[in-house]
Amino acid sequence: MQSVIVNPSVFYDDSMNANCARACANVNIALIKYWGKRNEELILPYASSLSLTLADWGTETQVSFDENLSEDNISLDGITLVGGKSNKVRNRIISMLDLIRARAGISLKANVVSHNSVPTAAGLASSASGFAALAAAGAYAAGLNLSPRELSKLARRGSGSACRSIFGGLSIWNAGEDDESSYAEPIQMPENLQLAMIAIVLDSAPKPISSREAMSRTVKTSPTYMPWIKQSEKDFQNAICAIKNSDIETLGNIVEKNFMGMHETMHNAVPPVNYITEDSYKVLEIIKNLRSKGLPVWATMDAGPNVKVLTVKSEAEKVANDLRSHISKVLDNSNLSSNKPIRIMVALPGDGVRIFVRK
Repeated sequence: MQSVIVNPSVFYDDSMNANCARACANVNIALIKYWGKRNEELILPYASSLSLTLADWGTETQVSFDENLSEDNISLDGITLVGGKSNKVRNRIISMLDLIRARAGISLKANVVSHNSVPTAAGLASSASGFAALAAAGAYAAGLNLSPRELSKLARRGSGSACRSIFGGLSIWNAGEDDESSYAEPIQMPENLQLAMIAIVLDSAPKPISSREAMSRTVKTSPTYMPWIKQSEKDFQNAICAIKNSDIETLGNIVEKNFMGMHETMHNAVPPVNYITEDSYKVLEIIKNLRSKGLPVWATMDAGPNVKVLTVKSEAEKVANDLRSHISKVLDNSNLSSNKPIRIMVALPGDGVRIFVRK
């Protein structure tokens, strides 16, 4: 068994100013899903989850606390986020900064500059990498030197899945019972279990309904939600066993069943939440057909129409090429020739959060 590198990893950059830090965090894709909270304020989930952190897809964020500022200045992907109750993203970022300020015993306002390498709010885990990077950069800029577990708990308060992006490779989010017991931690990946992930970006536009709103509606109104949670707890334990046994086939089948159950319980909410589009279904059928021909491919989806494919490193490029070929034949030409063409991207397991501070 090989150990996953436990991050955060802190690096020194003498070009940075005091009260400033920069952090880079990767997205993580849930293999066993987190969907729905039993405590909205603390972001405590109903069930534990399992994820794979991916290289090269993520967020870089710099936070600088400045005594000359009268309010927080926030820039996301080159756009300044203005104030007001309508700007939910800005308000969520300020809430995280307030948590950091309270913990550090400071009142300074901050400059925040953040860039995503994946589409924002499109179901590709940008909030996970975003709030992991924000929590890390903000905490270290404020002078806090948090343990990986403490940093995971802090990131969770911004976005639940962000707690898993603190770590590289495979990680689990322990549902816990309270703020202290709900955190992520890395798990070992066998050397002969070389996982890879392929993202099929069908639509990079923001989701029509936010994950938070969809989760709340599902928990409150779907009659199949709690049965799915009970099944998900079993899926979690079975997936951990499959990983220990390097059994990719069993793991893949569990992953696929788990995501389908999640979307089914969303569909049963009132009113229904439907993220899976006609094109999504076509891609899912392609994946099923490729698996019937012997390729190691299993689908998963989060909140949005985009499809992710769990596979193995040795087959990832072949799988991606086969997907490109089949998708170009099956999906409408109008989709492929639009200004936002379908993208198929391969990613391998990545590291946890990296933090840069002045020595």
